[in-house]
Amino acid sequence: MARIEVNLELVRKYNVPGPRYTSFPPATKFTEAISWTKLEPLIKANNETARPLSLYFHIPFCETLCWFCACTNLVTRDHNKATEYIGYVEREIKLIKPLLNPARKVVQLHWGGGSPSFLRPDQIRRLGQVIHDNFTLADDIEAGVEVDPRDLTREHVAAFREIGFNRISIGVQDFNPQVQKAVHRIQPREVTEQSLAWARELGFESVNFDLIYGLPYQTIESFNETLDTVIALRPDRIALFSYAHVPWLKPAQKIFERKKLLPPPELKLQLLKLAVEKLTADDRYVYIGMDHFARPDDELAVAQKEKKLQRNFQGYSTRAGADIYAFGMSSISQIPEAYWQNHKELAGYYAAIDAGNVPVAKGYIMGRDETIRREVIMRIMCDLALDYNAISAKFGISFAEYFHRELEALAGLEADGLIRTSAAGLEVTNTGRLFVRNIAMCFDNTLPPIDQRRHSRTV
Repeated sequence: MARIEVNLELVRKYNVPGPRYTSFPPATKFTEAISWTKLEPLIKANNETARPLSLYFHIPFCETLCWFCACTNLVTRDHNKATEYIGYVEREIKLIKPLLNPARKVVQLHWGGGSPSFLRPDQIRRLGQVIHDNFTLADDIEAGVEVDPRDLTREHVAAFREIGFNRISIGVQDFNPQVQKAVHRIQPREVTEQSLAWARELGFESVNFDLIYGLPYQTIESFNETLDTVIALRPDRIALFSYAHVPWLKPAQKIFERKKLLPPPELKLQLLKLAVEKLTADDRYVYIGMDHFARPDDELAVAQKEKKLQRNFQGYSTRAGADIYAFGMSSISQIPEAYWQNHKELAGYYAAIDAGNVPVAKGYIMGRDETIRREVIMRIMCDLALDYNAISAKFGISFAEYFHRELEALAGLEADGLIRTSAAGLEVTNTGRLFVRNIAMCFDNTLPPIDQRRHSRTV
């Protein structure tokens, strides 16, 4: 794939608030009116077949707070809290397990946070044993874990590998010391390099680096140096996130406002342009779409070519067709008919389990129109293309008639070179990969007016 050229005029035009489409409808539409009583019959029906499973476990703990972070986390240095938490997660599994078809195999496993590496090696093995005791893991499982290099030891990495993880995501954000100090995350390059070396040594098949642009004190020169370091270290995948400034949700971010540390919007766009063009130059990485890059031979890039990608709350996945059963506070589960989310506060999560209840706080049940639109949006996000005939056949509709208004709305995108259309479908161009959220938004009938959206910007 040729290097992707970033047209800043198009970025300015299309950089509006919009969903990330880790789900459709987005999690902001979930409601407390959808109780476990309403969900349970759908879950029982979902388990009448042996569809593959994807398991997610949320580990909320961190030793310190990174001021840019918008994750659901709990800051503590008391590692005994994790022992108690694992006990509750095991009890939650016991509540769900009777509903699961025992013939179902786990094809994907992911631990996120917070920071799963907050767990001590013995706690990692304990939770791993709980999973192995209650589920059947497929031989070719994709098992990924997120780690913070600052609290990582070789023993941690070995424990993750022992229980079956084969993919690891290393939080980097930026290598510049001034930026690190400003965001309260001091992480010398040597610490990251050591984590990468342990992962390679112990046989992890794929290593991802998380980067963020738009942080305090980032400049074109400093971020170019960070990118040079990343390219030299050759991770298999890169997640390049735009800093999401949501101080109404994460009060720590107000520090950046008070000190006026955030780069101006124009500089942030230039950082994005630099990163995309540099990472895709000379076939270093394939721009998968949204925030994700992968080496051309990585399974993620191969899966996209073969139209086997799936998008879920952890980002892009190579395991299409798997139902997500998620455990731990704030975690979100997904089956074709519904979503449900656990309590986001630890006290509420514990109280529900102590009462013998599945700790669901809210959910969403899909209607027919939403199901059709979800398929369309996910195919755009994952395949970077739409086959109108395939959608028509799958749902018994005429795509052209069902989406006639939406198809009319694509004209502007095509005129700007983001897509190519025909009577048979549409294809996202290399230029359009940067705007895949905007393209998907044309088929989203749940969006409020722009001035009422509480979303991150699309680019």
